[in-house]
Amino acid sequence: MTTLKALQAYSSALLAEECLAGTFHYDLVTGELQWSEEIYLIHGYRRGEVVPTVDLLMSHKHPEDRDRCRENFEVCRGAGFFASYHRLIDARRRERRVLTAGEAVPDDSGRPLFIDGFVLDLTKTLQLETDRTAREAIAGAIGTRGLIEQAKGILMGILHIGSNAAFERLSAYSQHHNIKIAHAAAAIVRLANDTQESATLDGVIHTLDGIFAAHQTD
Repeated sequence: MTTLKALQAYSSALLAEECLAGTFHYDLVTGELQWSEEIYLIHGYRRGEVVPTVDLLMSHKHPEDRDRCRENFEVCRGAGFFASYHRLIDARRRERRVLTAGEAVPDDSGRPLFIDGFVLDLTKTLQLETDRTAREAIAGAIGTRGLIEQAKGILMGILHIGSNAAFERLSAYSQHHNIKIAHAAAAIVRLANDTQESATLDGVIHTLDGIFAAHQTD
């Protein structure tokens, strides 16, 4: 199973009842972009109202997240996998928080032909779950499994790892700093929800990954 399919399967199983999830296909040769019905809805449209294009897609990214999204897309266009947690503004001017992941599929010579991917609208899940549990966990309460699962999902998307590997990194980090796993998870979810803290989130996750690697060599 590819990284993209593993992340999509995990995310769908975790969030199927709480969010919209759709798929897209981008032909790198013709430039044609295809959306599933769900992605039209995530962007505030219905099929037939607009023709999906990369320019239209980028125009809906939040201005503060647009450059990062474009950079991630260009990386994938050159062959590879990308995952991005960011905001978009739909056609009704509503802000949504989404996880977008894609993977370039090459021909026999290794030249990328198209990008397949999916988009998860996490807005409702984060409103219902994160706002409630993150505040409790940060205040010192024991985090719920749902909070830990959200932190694992963020680690999976950024580090391109599986569910077990994400939990092992949380566990190593909590042992290293002598804190509960739920508190470490709460910090990651809180940073992911604060658009001003993207650099801090990247630093924490790479520190966490480094701690795990060091434990493996002990």
